[in-house]
Amino acid sequence: MKLAALISGGKDSSFAIYRAMQEGHVVTDLITIVPANEDSYMFHSANIHLTGLISEACGIPLTSLASSGEKEKELEDLKRALGSVQVDGVAVGAIASEYQASRVRSICDELGISMYAPLWHNDPESLLLEMIGLMDIRIVKVAAGGMDESWLGRRFDEKLIGDLKALNRKYRVHIAGEGGEYESLVLDAPYYKKRINLIETEKVWMGDYGVMKVIRAELMEKL
Repeated sequence: MKLAALISGGKDSSFAIYRAMQEGHVVTDLITIVPANEDSYMFHSANIHLTGLISEACGIPLTSLASSGEKEKELEDLKRALGSVQVDGVAVGAIASEYQASRVRSICDELGISMYAPLWHNDPESLLLEMIGLMDIRIVKVAAGGMDESWLGRRFDEKLIGDLKALNRKYRVHIAGEGGEYESLVLDAPYYKKRINLIETEKVWMGDYGVMKVIRAELMEKL
């Protein structure tokens, strides 16, 4: 299929693109909805401004729309963005969120296109282990019990997955972050032609949650 892909810069949407390509689909467009505030029910917000750089890194054009932040308005904006591209379907990184999946599926039905969700109901630990072997992923936002400022900027590896499993046992943190416990940023993936290099970042802690803001970043050649 010829697909558009919803992209936030995070691990799930990025890995869905990889899976789509591996299964023979062609990803022709990236779609980003920029939420008006951080507590969007539908869309990842941390460092969403970097999706333009991701588009440049992988050579796939980006359609980016700013949303008002209202629940239903976000869905209208997504429908408008998807309606602006000529595709057979849309790739999404949903793993377990029925709220997100059902709403994207409804929009796809209205537009007469398919929803492609290659991560849906996959085992979270197996997914993370596969991801860390293929992508350079960093934590850029945390908002869950047991997560403090030291988590910001951490690279996903087996140690981090072990720490997430420990938080799951103690605080019921979803290890893939499906409950909004954390957000991530992918600096490199197999389909990136260049990788993203973070030049300047700022950690901001706000009582019970924190964000690592990317102030400056650039593309660099892969080693």
